[in-house]
Amino acid sequence: MLGKEFQNEIKEFIDEKTGNIVKQLTSDGSNNYHFYFTDNSFSADDKEIYFLSDRSSEKPKIYNLFKMELETGKVIQLTNEVEGIAPSFHTKTPESDIVIYVTGRLVKKLDTATLAATVLYEEKPGIQLGHPHISPDKKYIGMARNEMVPIARGANYKGFKETMFATKKGWITFISMDGSEVFDVFEDTHWLAHFQFSPYDSNLAMFCHEGPWNLVHQRIWILDIRARTVQPIFRQGEDDCVGHEFWTNDGKIFFDNRRKGHDGTITIHKTQATVEKCESGQTPFIGLADEGGSIIRTVDLPFYCNHYHSNKDNTLLVGDEVEDLVLIDIKGEKATIETLCTHSTSWNTQQTHCHPTFSWNNEKILFASDKDGTTNLYLIELKNKGDNK
Repeated sequence: MLGKEFQNEIKEFIDEKTGNIVKQLTSDGSNNYHFYFTDNSFSADDKEIYFLSDRSSEKPKIYNLFKMELETGKVIQLTNEVEGIAPSFHTKTPESDIVIYVTGRLVKKLDTATLAATVLYEEKPGIQLGHPHISPDKKYIGMARNEMVPIARGANYKGFKETMFATKKGWITFISMDGSEVFDVFEDTHWLAHFQFSPYDSNLAMFCHEGPWNLVHQRIWILDIRARTVQPIFRQGEDDCVGHEFWTNDGKIFFDNRRKGHDGTITIHKTQATVEKCESGQTPFIGLADEGGSIIRTVDLPFYCNHYHSNKDNTLLVGDEVEDLVLIDIKGEKATIETLCTHSTSWNTQQTHCHPTFSWNNEKILFASDKDGTTNLYLIELKNKGDNK
């Protein structure tokens, strides 16, 4: 199956709410899932995207890796893992020459030029592998690992709170790119997640204490890898509910503060992280911090999107409201919002979350939706956006 080609599935439609042109990139009846918003799916030249799909699997939701040429729509299969690649447990370099992914208890490296996959690490029983991330110098893979706990997990954040309370051991672990070294750089007594290297400094990384935002007392931590020390980013107070942190293209740390009582989730019931639930009288905001932890700027953002992604100069955000994608201009003191298109996803699992992501040149936005029953990928080009302000 390696190297197998699939025909062009791209089709365009006009969004009824805004009149903007939206491209549906996948439409063959399979489930398709782009890289998490902390890992850009686009190739460095924005001509291709890398994504997971179950189109070659005998069973649904057994995902393998594919790439698509955006101009032609041609899709090529890059892996053929029988157990599939764990959704959200894969990453790549911006140049797309290397993809790291988790299948079963294995961490594997894919050379996308040769399609050769190499096992770098096999996890011990009783430990749960996390989301991998590649250092900018391409020497190491970092990830959070946690003890396995006897909590059933599932769609709509089943077991989310219980897993947070049950997990008492977590590690930040490095694996050398040739698999010759594996070592822990930090150990903690919390559920750890969202490990991300700085885009410029291989000795600096970020991770989080995972769980419902209103119960985690300090979400974001910076790790000095040389010193093996950590410090909190945005020291939280009692009413702060923080999450969805990521490194911006210029090396700043973005975070979202929903304010009192919000657990940071959205489910099929669509009752959390929405404007209608703003009962505390506290205005949510987003913030930018520097790598030393100092807050550079905060912006009130009473729109309750579920994820945000920033353009390269941090003046424009794309966000996913309950039913729509929106653009939020944060150049000025007060944020302004514009509806981009309707996504109508169910929010049933993490794979159906939109997770909108800018391309590297900021001319395209990639997102997911299961509005037609299976999860598909969609693209909106900002040059095709009407003047609907």
